[in-house]
Amino acid sequence: MQEKVKQWLDRNREDAIDLLQKLVQEGSVQENEEGVQNLVRDHLEKLGLEVDYWIPSGDEFLKHPYFCATRTDFSRSPNVVGRWKGTGGGKSIVLNGHIDVVPAGDLNQWDHDPYSGHIGDGKMYGRGVTDMKGGNLSLLLAIQCLKESGVKLKGDVLFHSVIEEESGGAGTLAAVLRGYTADAALVPEPTNMKIFPKQQGSKWFRLKVLGRSAHGGTRYEGVSAIEKAMPVIEAIQKLEKDRNARVDDPLYAKTPIPLPINIGKMEGGNWPSSVPDEILIEGRVGIGPQETLEDVKAEFEEAMRRIDDEWFREHPVEVEWFGAQWLPGSIDLEHELMGILQERYQEVLGVAPEIEASPWGTDGGLLTQVGNTPSIVFGPGVTAFAHYPNEFIELEKVFQAAEIFALVIYDWCGGE
Repeated sequence: MQEKVKQWLDRNREDAIDLLQKLVQEGSVQENEEGVQNLVRDHLEKLGLEVDYWIPSGDEFLKHPYFCATRTDFSRSPNVVGRWKGTGGGKSIVLNGHIDVVPAGDLNQWDHDPYSGHIGDGKMYGRGVTDMKGGNLSLLLAIQCLKESGVKLKGDVLFHSVIEEESGGAGTLAAVLRGYTADAALVPEPTNMKIFPKQQGSKWFRLKVLGRSAHGGTRYEGVSAIEKAMPVIEAIQKLEKDRNARVDDPLYAKTPIPLPINIGKMEGGNWPSSVPDEILIEGRVGIGPQETLEDVKAEFEEAMRRIDDEWFREHPVEVEWFGAQWLPGSIDLEHELMGILQERYQEVLGVAPEIEASPWGTDGGLLTQVGNTPSIVFGPGVTAFAHYPNEFIELEKVFQAAEIFALVIYDWCGGE
């Protein structure tokens, strides 16, 4: 079977690269995913899969406790799911990839048009090629390879092409609520071919630190919100240190700060000669694979209440949870899919895989917690080049991942 897969990938290499280039050329930033999803739908139909193409909507979706998005109107952002129905009696699998990409940013920092899919030195360049259209292509190639090789599977294969992952996973939530779950899932985010059985979650916070305005010449008559923000930042730093001191998971051994709390934005004040009466601090708190979103929020809020400052007793720091969130996720290290993935990885690449915990969130958390579908994150591409100018992926890694995926699907779903 391994030899069949390798030969098929060699024969279809140019067509595969052409498809990836077309996917990249559809600049699928949020609210503009329709074009690329039409491409995906057409390809899935050509492969003979049952295809569901729909606009996420409805109260169950929009009012779900874990709904998180920058908008509620998805009329130009369809979800696509393709089902390869098995013959029965086998385990099912979800292959989940997001199709939305972050904006290209300053075009002057790109050597080529970010949506050109430029190819050079064995790499393809373009916004979204590593995060995560290259991984999506690996999944599509695995399905196409097995089907065109005459394989029959006992279990179902569900391919998710979802929207809105970059803002918290609304597309995957919609797919789960529509019933597209399975016995396990693979999520080919750019892990540099490392296997992540655990995924960190995260949540954005906004803090309002109050002061009392006064003239800058008599600033002692006021209370500077900037100065009061200093003990707040110190409290955040202490909380980060305390939380990470509790982390003893060996999968985080190579991660300097397993559960970071990042302060990403501060703003306040309105006049150089006035004492500022309000400062806003925004940031992101990391959530461990075994933690809950609710518990971490409660611990953070308690840390803000415990700041030892007389001013805060009368003017407490206001905590608001807003914007993006990603649920943490974890799969048992002894799970059968983990064993199959490691074994096939070793066969294809000739070395044992590196196994770590993800330092960032993925849709695997939603699949695991809401969809009851334990998930592994593994794919081509390097996170360091995601969201950056001149984002690229090594094409050879895309085909290596596709080979591994095809063999894992064959084993897991019961190939004949």
